[in-house]
Amino acid sequence: MKILTHEEILSKIDHPFFRLISDTAEELGLECYVIGGWVRDLYLERPSSDIDIVVVDETKQTKRPGIAIAEALRHKLGKKAHIAIYRNFGTAQLKHKSLEIEFVGARKESYDRNSRKPVTEDGTLEEDQNRRDFTINAMALRLNKDRFGELVDPFDGLTDLENKTIATPLDPDITFSDDPLRMMRCIRFATQLGFHIEEDTFEALARNKERIKIISGERIAEELNKIILSPTPSRGFVELERCGLLPLIFPELAQLQGVETKNGKAHKDNFYHTLEVLDNVAQATANPANLPEGNGQWESARDHTLWLRWAALLHDIGKPKSKRFDPLLGWTFHNHNDIGERMIPTIFRRMKLPLNEKMKFVQKLVQLHMRPIVIADEEVTDSAVRRLLFEAGNDIDDLMILCTADITSKNELKKKKFIDNFITVRTKLVEIEEKDRIRNFQPPINGEDIMQMFGLPPCKEVGVLKNAIKDAILDGVIPNEYEPAEALLLEEAKKLGLEIKKTV
Repeated sequence: MKILTHEEILSKIDHPFFRLISDTAEELGLECYVIGGWVRDLYLERPSSDIDIVVVDETKQTKRPGIAIAEALRHKLGKKAHIAIYRNFGTAQLKHKSLEIEFVGARKESYDRNSRKPVTEDGTLEEDQNRRDFTINAMALRLNKDRFGELVDPFDGLTDLENKTIATPLDPDITFSDDPLRMMRCIRFATQLGFHIEEDTFEALARNKERIKIISGERIAEELNKIILSPTPSRGFVELERCGLLPLIFPELAQLQGVETKNGKAHKDNFYHTLEVLDNVAQATANPANLPEGNGQWESARDHTLWLRWAALLHDIGKPKSKRFDPLLGWTFHNHNDIGERMIPTIFRRMKLPLNEKMKFVQKLVQLHMRPIVIADEEVTDSAVRRLLFEAGNDIDDLMILCTADITSKNELKKKKFIDNFITVRTKLVEIEEKDRIRNFQPPINGEDIMQMFGLPPCKEVGVLKNAIKDAILDGVIPNEYEPAEALLLEEAKKLGLEIKKTV
C-alpha cells in the first residue's frame, strides 16, 4: 500500500473520462464520487476495473440521479457508448471502449429479516457510505471541480488499509444480519488481500453464522470461487471453519477435519492436508499461462485454473465415508477416490456450479488422483504409464500437477522418494506418448467392427473382445495397428466359440 498525496491522487484520477463525468455533474447540478473497490485498489496499487460512481442530489429535484448522469454521458459520447438502465434499482451501467462504469444515486437502506434485498430510498453521501460493507470499501473521491480528488473517508478506511484490517463501518452484527452474504465477502476480501479480520467483526461472523442459510448456493459459490482463486486460498477456508460457517455452507469439507486415534494409531487431519494440497496447486498455477489480465486467453486459463483448484479441494472428499480401522494396517481409506467422484454432482448441484464438462473434469481428476502415486510407489512400468495416459488423456498434465501437490509428507526422505519417482513417471509419460501415441487413442478395431465380423448384436461378448484388444495394446503385447489387432481378435473369439461371418 502507498499513502498518496493529494497531488498523486489527482495524477491517478486525472483521466478524460473522470473529467467528463465532472463536467456533466456540474451541468446537472449534482455531486459525484468514485467510491468503493476502485478507490481501495488505488491505494493498494492494484489494477481495478470495478468503477462505481455514486451521485448525490442535495436539491432532491432530480429523479434517479445515477441514471440521469449516465444518460447525459451517453448522449455526449454518442454511438461509442452503450448503456444499460435498471430503473427499479435506480442504477445504470455505461460501457465505453474498455471502461465499464456503474452509476447509482446515493441511498439509504432498510432490511427485512427474511431477505437480503433492501428497501431503498434516496439518501446523502453519508447515508450511502453507512450502508457499505467494510471501511476499506466506503472511501470516496469527489469528482466535482471545486474539490476534485478530495478523499471522503468517514470510517478511517485508509488506516485499516495501512493496518491490513477488515472491519465494518457500523455495528458488524447489523451489517452481517442485514445482508449475510457480507460474511462470505468479509472472508473473501481477507483472503484475497492477505488482511486480518478485526476482532469484533470476526466475533460477529460467529454470532450471525446461521443467517447464511437465507443466501442461495449460487451466491455462496461465487464467493468460494474467488477464495479458491486467491494467492493462498487455505486462509479463507481456515477462517470459514474458525467462525463456524464452513459446516453450514460446505459440510462435506468440514467433515474432513479431525484426527482419530485407535490402538495408538492415528491418521492425518485430512482437512488441513487438503488445504495444503490446494495451496500447492495455487502456487503451481499462480499466473495462468503468463498472459496479461483481461486478455481472452487469460480468462480461459483462469477458468481452467479454477476447476483444477476445485479438484484439489475435493480430491479427498470421499475419505470420511471410506474411513475404516484395520488392526494390522491402521486407518484405511480404500476407494475414497471412487466415493469422492460420486459425491461431486451432489455438491455441484447444491452450489449451482456447472454440471457440464467442467464438473466432469473435476470428477476425472478426483477419480485418477491416486494412480500416479501408486505408479511412483512401485516399479514404473511402461504398461502402467500407458494405462494412465489412456485414462487421463489430455488432462494428464493437470493430473500430474494435482498429484505432485498431494505429496505433503513431513518425512523428508519419503517425500524426496516420491518426487524422484514422479520425475521418472513424467519422463516415461513423454517417452511413451512420443513412441505409442496412447493419449486419447482409438483401437484399430471397434465394437461395431466386431459385431459385423461375427454377426453379433450388442452383447457381453463384444465388450470382452474390445477390452482384449485395448488391454493388449496398453500392455504392449501388440502395437496399435490393424493386422496384429485382427489376429488377436480371431484368437480371442475362438476361445468364446465365435466364428467369423464377414470380413471388415
